[in-house]
Formats: sequence, structure tokens, C-alpha cells
Amino acid sequence: MNPIPPLLVLDTATETLHLGLSAGPREWVRALPGGAQASAALLPALLGLLAEAGLALRDLGAIGFGRGPGAFTGVRTACAVTQGLALGAGLPVLALDTLMAVAEDARRRGAADELWVAVDARMGEAYAAHYRHGPQGWAVLAAPALHDPGALARLARGEVAGSSLAAHADAWAGRAARVWADAAPTAPALLALARAAWARGERLDAAEALPLYVRDKVALTSAERAAAAAQRVA
Repeated sequence: MNPIPPLLVLDTATETLHLGLSAGPREWVRALPGGAQASAALLPALLGLLAEAGLALRDLGAIGFGRGPGAFTGVRTACAVTQGLALGAGLPVLALDTLMAVAEDARRRGAADELWVAVDARMGEAYAAHYRHGPQGWAVLAAPALHDPGALARLARGEVAGSSLAAHADAWAGRAARVWADAAPTAPALLALARAAWARGERLDAAEALPLYVRDKVALTSAERAAAAAQRVA
């Protein structure tokens, strides 16, 4: 089997920028504030990782990016930066499932090989998916989709990981056997997914660095927010 080349990964779908670089057995990782600061901090941080490792973009085999689902602007930022860097350096890209990265992080913390991931999607909703880890890596049992947290909590049996557990604590109270509320799409988890994707030959052209959207509407009107608040109180 050919050795896996150096890989750069990034995910900006949450409130934290998760960045990583691997070269052989070594890894360099960063977790930085996201949100409004993401676009300004992302590129310098990525270049800083490369400099720390003594590598240039041309030394990479590919760039892996978290395609979402997640924050609309954040996911678009990851795709745009990945496209720009990959096109400029003539590199392929690896499209990584942000929720699967949360599952991988939870597994590294001791979670079971089968679990649900539920991440706060704002607007009183959650992004969720169901995964199982086996000898061939992660299998998708239920693809990423948008859920009402209460309905999701009734659906999701067994272990659950992700930020929805804290954001929608009332909905999840007593529902999951074990929970991993702090699990996130961390750099080590992203690098694990990227290495697996490289080994499977899942390299894409830079132009295919596209986001995964599971929500058609990214904002509510004032009236819709008021109605949703009234429904929660009721």
C-alpha cells in the first residue's frame, strides 16, 4: 500500500475552527475561535501550521474540508478557502462529513461503535445522523438531516454525541444511554477521516469542494421566531 502523503484538514461548521496537518506519524492541530473571526483567522492559521511542520502547500497530497452540515457562513468559508488553496497548488480535495467527525471524536473518547450525532443547528433545531464504525471505517445508518430536538431524542436510542445535548438539554433529559456533549469535529478526528478517505481513493477536483446543506431556509422572520418561542413556552 502506498504511504499516505501529508494532509491538511479544516472544519469551520461550528463556533470553533478545527485545523490539522499530518505528515507520517506526526500531527499538528489547532482549535481557534470561529464565528465572525473565522474568515480572518483561517488562512493565517493554516499557513502557520504548514510553516510549523516545515511544509509548503505543494508538499501536500490533498486538503480535507468539513463540508457540513453546520453554520451556513462557516461551511461556505471552509469550501471557499479549500477551493482557493487547492486550485492554486494543483491539489485534490477530500470532502469530510462534519457530523461523522463528531462521531469519530466521541469514539476516541470512549463512545460505542454505533451512535447518533446531534449538533445544534440554531433556530430550535438540530443536525443529526446515525453512524456505525466497523473494520472498513464508518458506515452511515441515517444520513445527516435537520430534526426537531424533541422528536430526535425520541428517535435516537443508545449513545449520542454533539452540541445539541447541551443546547437542547430539556429535550434530551433522560433519553440517551450515554452522552458525549463535548464531542466536536476536532482536528485529530478530521485527520483520521481524511486518511481513510485518501486510502479509499475519494479524492475530488478542487471545483468539487461543495457544502452539504440540509436546511433550505437559513433565517427566520421576526414573526416566525416569535411563533417558535410561543410554541416552546406552550
